[in-house]
Amino acid sequence: MAKAVALVSALCILAVAAVVNGHKEKFHVEGDVYCDPCRVQFETELSYHLAGATVRLECRDIETKTVTYSAEGVTDSNGHYSLTVKGDHEKDICEVVAVKSPTAECSKPMGEYEKAKIECTENSGLHNPIRYANPVGFMTWSVLPECGPILLNLATFNEESN
Repeated sequence: MAKAVALVSALCILAVAAVVNGHKEKFHVEGDVYCDPCRVQFETELSYHLAGATVRLECRDIETKTVTYSAEGVTDSNGHYSLTVKGDHEKDICEVVAVKSPTAECSKPMGEYEKAKIECTENSGLHNPIRYANPVGFMTWSVLPECGPILLNLATFNEESN
């Protein structure tokens, strides 16, 4: 009987240790990088995803602003990336930024819209280790002529909403 109790106790301890070690904070950040040929800084029907674009995820301490974690990746043939984030970053602001475009004609940064904030903590109410970032991207250096109808629709919409 004593051997059975010892065996069950040892199995319980091993199970708890496996759960604790297997539950290290690890997140996967996924998103897309696109080209904005109309220079409106959001996706339109003329936007396209950029294969081979470089993205960087950085987490910075909220108070000191020092970088606590950084990871880089490259988009696949569909303009999609997936980055692994190790550790819990509850006291950090984590952002994904498009760093380098694979094409010269679509390599102008989008300014304030070039970053996507991400929660990389288990203390956020999210129960999935995958975090989905808003799309980030680049603009062409000039507006394509095909963008005329899109820009006209935007102007009409803005007039109607005022």
